[in-house]
Amino acid sequence: MLLRLFRSWSGWILVIYAFFCYLMWEITAQYIPWHTDVAFLRIKQAYIHYWYYETAFFIHVYFAMLVLPAGFTQFSSALRQKLPALHRVMGWIYSSVIILLVAPSGFVMGIYANGGVSSQLAFCLLATLWLYYTAMAVVKIRNGEVAAHQRFMWRSFALTLSAITLRAWKYLIVWLFQPRPMDVYRIVAWLGWVLNLVLVELYILHRIQQKKKRALSLHPTKQTTL
Repeated sequence: MLLRLFRSWSGWILVIYAFFCYLMWEITAQYIPWHTDVAFLRIKQAYIHYWYYETAFFIHVYFAMLVLPAGFTQFSSALRQKLPALHRVMGWIYSSVIILLVAPSGFVMGIYANGGVSSQLAFCLLATLWLYYTAMAVVKIRNGEVAAHQRFMWRSFALTLSAITLRAWKYLIVWLFQPRPMDVYRIVAWLGWVLNLVLVELYILHRIQQKKKRALSLHPTKQTTL
């Protein structure tokens, strides 16, 4: 079974994703149990003593680790078919954590983001869209609109992946151009999630077009002629 996993491209994606989740866990572990003077928080000492910023930060950091693996389970057709109960449970964990905890706390952190107004706007907009897309995914599935639910989940997960892509872009930009730290932060504050969302919208558009083509091939009489 393990050998078959490595022979498929989806298997390699899963392995790479698991590796990045592990790296994110290592970042999170620095703050456990409740360290306020390590890593990123060393440059946030002016705000960490505000109880609401401190609370928001630790809620965001701790619970985001539930979102990454839970979100990935939502896009496996095999899992949906063979273990539908697990798919639903993980979906509710993913949605609940984002809507109730991670997105609101991310918005609070965004207000105090490094890099000035540009970065603050980027992170607050990210948190707002993350909550909106996830909530709409829940609304759509409760209404029985499966296709719309899937589209909103793709958008939500694209923003979830910003935790990884933001850091990847940061390392790449620093390695290639070595700009000033705040300039890097302003760039990745947008690049870390906007590109994800653009790619997902293109993917959704492609799926819609493919579905229309299949429908026309099954019902050629519906095609219009000039």
